[in-house]
Amino acid sequence: MKVLFIALLLSASLVAAQDSKSAAAAAKDQITIQGCVSRSSGDYILTKQDPGISYELQATGKIRLGKFLGQRVEVSGQQSPSLSSSSDAMNRTGSASSITITVHSIKTIDKECTVR
Repeated sequence: MKVLFIALLLSASLVAAQDSKSAAAAAKDQITIQGCVSRSSGDYILTKQDPGISYELQATGKIRLGKFLGQRVEVSGQQSPSLSSSSDAMNRTGSASSITITVHSIKTIDKECTVR
């Protein structure tokens, strides 16, 4: 009976350790960034001015990125390498977006972007 109890306790602690590692890895990929929302080749793009970096945006849940076009926003979400290499984004920013942000929240900072 003691052996079974110890085995169960050990299994539970291993599962808890794996869950905390998964949570730490997910938290590492979280990002909050400000920039201007535009659209290129059907993709929504967030452009950060200083330094000039662009991110591809992917909406989650009920978030509708279209209503934020042309606005300066703050985006929070999970970042991952981008599979897109939009030629329009490359022409506009000088490089294709290498990072995709899966948007968990977005809020308007300013109704218009001052620099396009």
